[in-house]
Amino acid sequence: MAVVADALPGADARLSRRERVAYAQRMSAYTEDSALMLRYKDGDVAAFETLYRRHNDSLYRYLLRLLQNRAAAEDVFQEVWGKIIKSRGNYRPTAKFSTFLFRVAHNCFIDYIRRNKRHTHSGAVDPDTRPNPADEPELTTEKEFARRRMADALRTLPEEQRDVFLLHEEAGLSIDAIATTTGVNRETAKSRLRYAVRKLQTALKDVESSSKGKA
Repeated sequence: MAVVADALPGADARLSRRERVAYAQRMSAYTEDSALMLRYKDGDVAAFETLYRRHNDSLYRYLLRLLQNRAAAEDVFQEVWGKIIKSRGNYRPTAKFSTFLFRVAHNCFIDYIRRNKRHTHSGAVDPDTRPNPADEPELTTEKEFARRRMADALRTLPEEQRDVFLLHEEAGLSIDAIATTTGVNRETAKSRLRYAVRKLQTALKDVESSSKGKA
């Protein structure tokens, strides 16, 4: 822990042991991802494969729930990784790799929408559709219903708010990182997230009330 304290001037007097551990874990993940990308920049293909395995699921979920169209999400998914590969020679670890990755993803999403002005949603496309074999049938049905409710609720959000919400929930980005990724100031990012959460809560309550009324 002394190394962590040394990296944070004056922090040894302010942070608890638990906070130091949490900070160390965040820094470890940040450094490890960046180190892997730098190794890939130098030609280590295995390092890229590790990064891909680590982030491909969250990236795909983000794009699928953002675009609400499986074919579009798969196209943009491939485009994002293609850009990461092409940009490796210019990579600089100035931010967390996840922030870099989702900034590329956000820009690819914007470009896709501009290219495809007739882009449409294609119905329920939630990626978490494989049931857990250990679940009871009733629980499996309940989980599937909950996923569909969330997918329907997400479709009610304006794209900007859906983007911010998914960057927070799927990518795990902080408000500051979301602001950087989407090219807006911190207060705008925070406001969009707050409105998105409120609208989702309202939409989910409305669906639940409607379901109870039909029962």
